[in-house]
Amino acid sequence: QVQLVESGGGLVQAGGSLRLSCVASGSIGSITAMGWYRQAPGKQRVQVALISELGNTNYLDSVKGRFTISRDNAKNTVYLQMNSLKAEDTAVYYCNVDSFSRGLGYTAYWGQGTQVTVSS
Repeated sequence: QVQLVESGGGLVQAGGSLRLSCVASGSIGSITAMGWYRQAPGKQRVQVALISELGNTNYLDSVKGRFTISRDNAKNTVYLQMNSLKAEDTAVYYCNVDSFSRGLGYTAYWGQGTQVTVSS
């Protein structure tokens, strides 16, 4: 059974920083891409940042220059460093991990979500 455990969310003032972590455990196979999504109240879930297995990154335009995604393959962990936070960054943040295994093929796994609230 695969489990993604997120941590690091919370309440922060505008201009502050938070670091999210997501650890994948279980029979997850070979991890390919890892990413972070967010969903604000009444809005659709959107991709915030993505990092490939080769380390290539992609960011939502509104977070470029403020957020940094990284991964530790030895620990099956993905991080999201969020600096200069704004009120509009308030959302539930979800970790996403894509993997490949011979039994399941390509599979996407999701964390339970962690709340990030930025007060203005």
